[in-house]
Amino acid sequence: MDDLTTSSTLSQRSFQWIPLPRSTSFLLSNFRILLVSLILFILTMAVTWLFYQMSIHFVDHYIGSHFPTPPVTDTILGWLKKQLWILFKFVFTIISDIIAFYIAFLIAYCLTSPGYAFLSSMVEKIHLGSDFDQKGSELSLGSLIFDLIEGCKIGLFGLGVTVCAIFINFIPVLGQLLVFLLYCYYSCLMFIDYPTSRRQWSLGKKVFWLKKHPWISFRLGVLPALISLIPVFNIFLMALIFPVLTVHFTLNFSSLERAEISG
Repeated sequence: MDDLTTSSTLSQRSFQWIPLPRSTSFLLSNFRILLVSLILFILTMAVTWLFYQMSIHFVDHYIGSHFPTPPVTDTILGWLKKQLWILFKFVFTIISDIIAFYIAFLIAYCLTSPGYAFLSSMVEKIHLGSDFDQKGSELSLGSLIFDLIEGCKIGLFGLGVTVCAIFINFIPVLGQLLVFLLYCYYSCLMFIDYPTSRRQWSLGKKVFWLKKHPWISFRLGVLPALISLIPVFNIFLMALIFPVLTVHFTLNFSSLERAEISG
């Protein structure tokens, strides 16, 4: 086990991180990748917006309507309690919007997963050239169904994450930090689903990859998690940057896998 851990550490040290600007340049420099990305952007934004409206209504109706009334302010202690109540409600509202957004985005994620898996395969094929392994890259009905099923698995897993986030969110301060970290790693799981689907990885193997590479997973997942914090514009921004992030995750995942094989 120690030898395995040492080998993994050495391979990660030899891994060369590909920054987001370079990934963006890679996308913009290839017309086919750019065209597929544009189609997926429009489709993702439309589906996400539709289900976000439904989700935010659901959260407001079943959670927001039961929010406790503010404390009375006839004393200094009461005034302090009300300020804390206002702060807690503000944070709760932000987190609730994030949860509603993720519910909507998970549905869009499931429905568009075959398209992004196809985009990821295109990226690897162009990036690796003659070193690209053609196995699993063929576009067929079977591969589309597999990508859709894997996307739905990640989506259902995400619903479990969302339920956990709702309860964790009630923990003052620490809860909000834990929710953010939770979504950082889940965001990473969502994106590595695309390059791993071609490799026929199970959900358990994908989760194990996150455990094996905690820092890289956090580094990859923090940007989409931060974007989800932006109210109103998070849907447009996430849909806009989702193809870029797919390229970014695919390039770094592929580079790390090659570093581990060669290491």
